[in-house]
Amino acid sequence: MKIAHPFPGGMILAIAAMIVLVSASNYLVQFPVNDWLTWGALTYPATFLVTDLTNRAYGPKRARQVVYAGFALAVICSLWLASPRIALASGTAFLMAQLLDVYVFDRLRGTSWWKAPLASSALGSAVDTALFFTLAFAGTAVPFVTLALGDFAVKLALAFLFLSPFRLLMAVVRPIKPARPS
Repeated sequence: MKIAHPFPGGMILAIAAMIVLVSASNYLVQFPVNDWLTWGALTYPATFLVTDLTNRAYGPKRARQVVYAGFALAVICSLWLASPRIALASGTAFLMAQLLDVYVFDRLRGTSWWKAPLASSALGSAVDTALFFTLAFAGTAVPFVTLALGDFAVKLALAFLFLSPFRLLMAVVRPIKPARPS
């Protein structure tokens, strides 16, 4: 009798990707590109691609497991790479945004292939941006409103751009069938 591993290989890869992406983003958010953008804005949006591919391949339960594992391990790594305030703000924003992404993606799973990843990434990005920049920088000298606007614009642009790799990778991941209404 073969026992199913609690974390199939693809999920281990997804968890590792989350840890690397979130930790790198938390480090890079400390370095502005200009008055509207930090380097972290260029790496973090890929977390939504990872979540959406995991959701497509393994379903929402497994996608949430990747989010929880990525959250816990990335916050620990981020404490070494960034300030505790950034690490905790990131963890809070990440958890809320990614869980929203999983929920929205799953609700739109049976629609056109592009609707679920685009809508879930856009909504998750809005929540992530609002929570992270407020928690990390409110009350400091950092111009967090302008940085949040620039960050959100990049996240939306990358949500559109990541539709191409999502579509290409759909052939690699085994999609689950949408649940039939009871």
